[in-house]
Amino acid sequence: MSLPADQQIHSGPSDDSADAATSIRHVFVRDLELGVKIGVHTFERVTTQPVRINVDLYVREGTVGSDQLADVVCYEDVVDGIKEIIGIGHVNLVETLAENIAQMCLLDLRVVKCRIRVEKLKVIVEAASVGVEIERCRTA
Repeated sequence: MSLPADQQIHSGPSDDSADAATSIRHVFVRDLELGVKIGVHTFERVTTQPVRINVDLYVREGTVGSDQLADVVCYEDVVDGIKEIIGIGHVNLVETLAENIAQMCLLDLRVVKCRIRVEKLKVIVEAASVGVEIERCRTA
């Protein structure tokens, strides 16, 4: 899944808040836990393991005040997209899964930036989770 050249993504500055001055809305999915076939070790290839995913989207507002689903980025569509990506099959790295989710989110032209966190929950006994967080922005 890759974006056309005029919609490529890059790392961008961090900003955790919605911004009225630039008409940015913050859409998010918190603590989505799914079974994922992920990992480089042999034992990780034979079964799913619990993964927690957090998605933060910085969305250029369209019709402010509209009460129509078509006028917003739908978090249910984001979750369904993540499930579709996971359904494709085994992935080696949390970094790869995070990049695939970011690319999927940026396919919606209203999304100008996204922050994706992917955590494996049962890999290191002494740790609550391990993983990666990335941030990607639309370049055009």
